[in-house]
Amino acid sequence: MNVDQAVRTLFGRPEITERQNPASDIDEAELDERQRRHVAGLMRVNHTGEVCAQALYQGQALTAKLPEVRQRMERAAQEENDHLDWCEGRVRELGSRTSLLNPLFYAGSFAIGATAGLIGDKWSLGFVAETERQVVRHLDSHLAQLPESDRRSRAILEQMREDELHHATTAIEAGGVELPAPVRKAMGLMSKVMTSTTYYL
Repeated sequence: MNVDQAVRTLFGRPEITERQNPASDIDEAELDERQRRHVAGLMRVNHTGEVCAQALYQGQALTAKLPEVRQRMERAAQEENDHLDWCEGRVRELGSRTSLLNPLFYAGSFAIGATAGLIGDKWSLGFVAETERQVVRHLDSHLAQLPESDRRSRAILEQMREDELHHATTAIEAGGVELPAPVRKAMGLMSKVMTSTTYYL
């Protein structure tokens, strides 16, 4: 099942929820070539972030010890699939492609997620909460960089931001603990590697 999910995430169409794309009723903006390339790069970064999130959740669900924790992970993973679908669609609309590095980042994130789950559910949930907080900070940065006229991209990122905050809150309420500072710092450094490479590749 995890192999099937990986293939769907990287090369196919992952299963999404019943939710509508938040940009579906918004007209396309007129962007010049520089703006289009920049927004495509930002959305490519966000797409890879969702690939990583999907892998993290799948890895954690695989090794989670409590059934209710596993169920929370699986629901969150399904909502991340919405983000994956929305970001990929937006990248294509902008005439670009998703990152060539996605398989590498998926494999690494799955391993990290599975390891976090093996260590214990409270640490696994804490890892989710910290991951989502860092994602929210990235989304805030990207929202600030979007052209004012690009309401389609903005609608997608704003809904993603709301969902990520909810996932972080849910993880803490389910028993997640605060991660040690060195771990949070290492996560931030890995995130910078991902964002700086996938913007171009």
